[in-house]
Formats: sequence, structure tokens, C-alpha cells
Amino acid sequence: MSENLALSTADFLELLVDARQRTLALTDDLHDEQMTVPHTQVVNPFLWELGHVGFFYDVFVLQHLDGTPFSLDRAERLYDSFRVNHEDRWSLPLPSRPQTLAYMEQVLERTQTRLEKTRDGGLNGNERYCLFLAILHEDMHCEAFTYMRQTLGYPAPRVGTNGDGQAASTPPAAEPGPLPGDVEIPGGKFILGAHPEQPFVFDNEKWGHEVELAPFRMARAPVTNREFLEFVEDRGYFQEELWSYGGWTWRSKHSLSKPVYWSRGDAGWLRRDFDRWVPLEDHRPVCFVSWYEAEAYCNWARRRLPTEAEWELAASSTSDGSAKHLYPWGDGDFDGRHVSLDSRHLGCVDVAAHPEGDSGLGCRQMLGNVWEWTATDFYPYPGFIVDRPYLQYSAPWFGYRKVLKGGCWATRDRLANNTYRNYFEPFRQDVIAGFRTCAR
Repeated sequence: MSENLALSTADFLELLVDARQRTLALTDDLHDEQMTVPHTQVVNPFLWELGHVGFFYDVFVLQHLDGTPFSLDRAERLYDSFRVNHEDRWSLPLPSRPQTLAYMEQVLERTQTRLEKTRDGGLNGNERYCLFLAILHEDMHCEAFTYMRQTLGYPAPRVGTNGDGQAASTPPAAEPGPLPGDVEIPGGKFILGAHPEQPFVFDNEKWGHEVELAPFRMARAPVTNREFLEFVEDRGYFQEELWSYGGWTWRSKHSLSKPVYWSRGDAGWLRRDFDRWVPLEDHRPVCFVSWYEAEAYCNWARRRLPTEAEWELAASSTSDGSAKHLYPWGDGDFDGRHVSLDSRHLGCVDVAAHPEGDSGLGCRQMLGNVWEWTATDFYPYPGFIVDRPYLQYSAPWFGYRKVLKGGCWATRDRLANNTYRNYFEPFRQDVIAGFRTCAR
């Protein structure tokens, strides 16, 4: 497996350090009181999540590949997410903060030592797969640490910022604002899913299979704050007919009238950006909205969410439909001109930014800025086979989550591509997610 993942031992050593530095940068500045979080459905205790990151290398690299014992006695009873229920993580006898960091460091050093021994002989496909899987897993938790800080109202992290907390990479100078209008997409036969030649794929992306799509029209850009505000001010949250049964039940239970981080002040609408309130930016994509809210907006606007297949076609097809690319702009390397990923900007940019990253069919920001909800339920592709050794990555979640595509500003570059499938429950408002629409 992962024979196409052309990474050397030196590359992996660099990636291990990079991932760990990001993890620590997202948590080191928090004082001990901030590490203790209230019991909620959408966050974990910081100490548990940090230990879990280290445990993943312990079990899926060191134990799986070499059969070595865990670096911490009975670590699986603390950090195995399928042995320890979410609600029990607050009452576990977790190691102290210094002990947790020491455990993470010990596992990292053991992993590095193992890699050093392969410099001459190289790594086989299974070793590369397990190592890259563990690195991407840490990347996913780094994104979770980022939106956990938003959920809890903590200060913005210093990731991607200079010492004054200002974005080290400022938003593009030419931000024209909105990007209205639709793109006409001809439809036809399309290969949905990953190709065996891709460097790394998760089991739920396997394998590309032919689907037939009718012609459709998709918005060039995600729905903006200004557009969603019209829905809010038209009392869309109070019009039951716009909501599904599940969505209306959820909205009513929480007495929602607006996105979770919005507030109306004397001078206009504000949104909470980590620990501070800022004026609502008209042309940034609406963010931190659930699938239920996206669905209700679409009904109000007489639009609809794209299916996953429509989204992937719009993101990856060439203008003439003759080829499929891994990224909207092609298959080669990319940088900050193309996309807002990897915390280059500590937050969203206007929807018209990054024209260099347009897809062949003319859609903008198909990768980065915000994850995008689709209409599609998360199910396996035909012929699905669970990947070993991480048997629980996809299979336990099939059937009741919704597919999101594209990554967000906090997603690492190495994780985001057109075939990657994210999946969350439809009520989740804490994820850095928005949506774009299609004509009915």
C-alpha cells in the first residue's frame, strides 16, 4: 500500500517535527485552567486529545509495525477513542500536563529512532502508509484544536501569526469582495472518487467509479455573510416550512435565531472571532453553520446543496471534461496564491480571493477557506474494503453523517484535495464549515 507516496525517511522525519510543532503551537499558550474544558458534545478535554495524538503513533506505528509495548502502561484504557466513550473522558485518571507532554515526546522520539534505522534500507509501502496516516491524524487534531479554541472563546492561536498576533500572511491585497453568479456545468459521465495513482487515499475514497450527472448550475463561490444575513433578517430561523423535521427539532431545542457566533449590536451585526467581537464582513463566506442551517437557507433561496458528485466534478474536471485533476487548478504544487489553507490567513478571506485557484469549470475556492456541506449522506463507495490497520476511520460513521468537501483555512496542505471526504453530524456548528448552492 502507498507505493505512490514518494517520501523518503528524511521527508518523514521533517513531517513528524512539523506536525508536532503545530500541535504544540496550538496548545502551549493555554494556561492550566483553559486546559480544563466544560463537558460538551463537540469538544474533548485538551489533555485527553493531546495524549490521544501521541497514542495514535504508539499503536499504529510502533505497536502495529514492530509489536512493541506502549510507551505508557495501559495507554489504550485512556486514549483509545473506541474504548473510551466521549462522556467518560472527563473522569479518566489522565496523566498531568507535564506527564502527557513527556509521553508524547517519548513516542515521537521512538518513532524518530525507528525511522533513523531505515535511512539506508528505505521504507516499504506499509511503513509509509502507517507513518503518513499518523501524521495526517495529528493534522486533523490540529484543526480540531483550532476550532475548539473558537468554541471555547479562547484567544486566537499563534499559528500562522507573528509575535503580535497579527496574521503573518495577510489576506490578499486585491479582495474585490463578492463573486456572484453561477457556472454552467454540462454534466455527463464522471469518475467519482480516488484514482489508484494518487499518492495517499483513505479507504472511503476508494475507488473511483463512474456516475452519470445531469447538467447543473453551481454558484461560483460559497454563500457569503451578507447573503446569509438576508435569510436571518427575513426570519428564516422561524419559518418551519424551510426546515427538515430533524433540522426544525434541533433549531427549536436550542432556540436558534442566527448563526452560533453572530450577535446584533447597536452598530450592526457582529461575529465572535475567537475571544473578540468584530463587525460581520459582508463578503467572507458564512461559517460555523450546520448542515441543517445550510439546508434551510437553500429552501429559502429556492436553491439546493450540491451532491458530493456534483461538487467533485465542479472542482476537478477540466473545462472540456477530458480529464480529472487532484486540485481545482491542476495536479502540481501550489502555494498561497491558489488557496487559503494551512493557517496562512488566520480566518476566512473574501470569496473572490485566490482567482489563481479557480477550477477548470470556473468555480472559486473549491479548496480552502471553509469546508462545504454537500447534500450527500456519508456512505461507502461500491466495493468498499476497510483499510488496515485503522479499521475505525470510516466504517463506524456510515449512514448518519453528511459529506463535506474542500478543506478550510486551518486544514493542512497535505490533507486537502478534491477526492478527500470529510464527514460530520448535520447539527455540528463548531466546524469551520460553510456551503455553496446549486440552482434547482
